[in-house]
Amino acid sequence: MVTAYIMVKAHTGDADRLKSEIEAIDGVQEAHIVAGDVDLIAKVSVDTPAEVKDVAATHIQDIEGVESTQTYIAMD
Repeated sequence: MVTAYIMVKAHTGDADRLKSEIEAIDGVQEAHIVAGDVDLIAKVSVDTPAEVKDVAATHIQDIEGVESTQTYIAMD
């Protein structure tokens, strides 16, 4: 099992809607609106690193209102 954290920058005012849409994606365990350099953090748990890429690059980045993402794969 691969655990990753995806940092999401959102357009102003879109965080609440994005949270719901991100949480609906297969493999996303939870998503939180946060304060700081990013607007949301999503925790992903999938079988392979390729699936992490699919969640981040295909699903999350395709959502209207997402400006950018950064993905961090847990090493422990």
